[in-house]
Amino acid sequence: MDVRLSSVQQALRESVSLVVDRLGPHAVRELDDLERSERLEAAIVASGWRELRSPEAEGAPLASGVEAAIVAEELGRGLADAPFLGPTMASELRRLVDAPAATADETVVLAPSLSDLAVVVGGAPPKGAVAIDTQRAHAALVLVPVREGHVVAALPLGSAGAGVDLTRPSTVIDSRSLAVEVGQQGWPLSRDALAKWTALGLALTCADLVGVMCGAVELASGYAAARQQFGRPVGSFQAVQHLLADAVVLMEGSRSVARHAAWAVDALAPEEALGAAAGAKAYCARAARTVCETSIQVHGGVGNTWECLAHVHLRRALLSSEILGGVGVNLGRVLAHYGIGGSDGLR
Repeated sequence: MDVRLSSVQQALRESVSLVVDRLGPHAVRELDDLERSERLEAAIVASGWRELRSPEAEGAPLASGVEAAIVAEELGRGLADAPFLGPTMASELRRLVDAPAATADETVVLAPSLSDLAVVVGGAPPKGAVAIDTQRAHAALVLVPVREGHVVAALPLGSAGAGVDLTRPSTVIDSRSLAVEVGQQGWPLSRDALAKWTALGLALTCADLVGVMCGAVELASGYAAARQQFGRPVGSFQAVQHLLADAVVLMEGSRSVARHAAWAVDALAPEEALGAAAGAKAYCARAARTVCETSIQVHGGVGNTWECLAHVHLRRALLSSEILGGVGVNLGRVLAHYGIGGSDGLR
C-alpha cells in the first residue's frame, strides 16, 4: 500500500477543504443559519461527492474508498452540517445489488444498537431502528432476508429528528412503517457484499473521526495561542503542550489506520477488508473521545459552555464512534476475523 496521496487525491482534499472552510459552521450559532447551510448543501450537490461510490458501466465504483474517505475526513474537520455518510452508504448498497440510482435523497437504517444495517422481518423494521444522516432524506434503505442473502428495501422518512450530533440529525423509525422492495435489483446482497459494505461504512466513520479530531486540535491550538494567562499564552505552559502533543499523536495514529482501512475496502478480500476496518474503528473511536475531551479541557471553563464549538466536535465524534459499532463491537469483529476466542471463553 502506498500511503501517499496522488495529485488527484490531493486536489480533491484541497477542494473539499475550501468548501468547508468557506461554508461550514465556525460558531455554534451558525448551525441555525439556514442560508449558510443551503449554500453548503448546494456546493456538495454540485461537486458530486455523494456519487463517488456510484457504479461505472462495469459495476465498479467511480472512486475508491480512499477518495470517499478523503471527503469524509474534510467534512468532519469542518463540522459540515450536510449529509454525506448516509447518502454514500445508501449509494454503495444500491451498487452492490445492481439497483438503479435513487431518484430522491436517501440514507440507511441501522439496528437499534447502531452496530449493523437494520433487517426487516414481516415487512416492518425492528423497534428502535435508527436512520442516520436524515437531513433532506426522503427514504432510508434496509435489508430483507431471502434464501440467497438479502434484498434491499426502502422505508419512508418524515421530518428529520435531532440526536446527540448537532450537525447530522438522526431519526428513530416508526416500527409500524412498511418497507417496499427496491425495484430492478440485479441480485441479492451476498454475505461478502455485506462485509464490503460494512467495511466501507467503518472506513468512512473512521475518516470522519480523524477529521473531527483534526478540527478539535486546531480549535484548541488556536485558543491556546490566543488565551493569555499571567501575561503569557496558555499554549506556552508545558502542561497544555503535553495535552495537545498527546492529542496530535492520537490523531495521526488514527489517520494511519483509517487510511489503511479505506484502501482495504477495494484492495482486499471482503473479510480481510472488514477486519482491517474493524481494527481501525476500534482505535479511532477510542482516540476521538480522548482528543475531543482534551480540546474541551484546554479551553478551560469556557470549554464547558454552549457557545464554545468544542462540544460540537465531541458530539459528532460520539455519534460516528457508535455508527456500525464502537470499540467493543469492533474488537469483537477483529477477534472473530482472526478466530480468537469463542468456545474458549475469550470472546
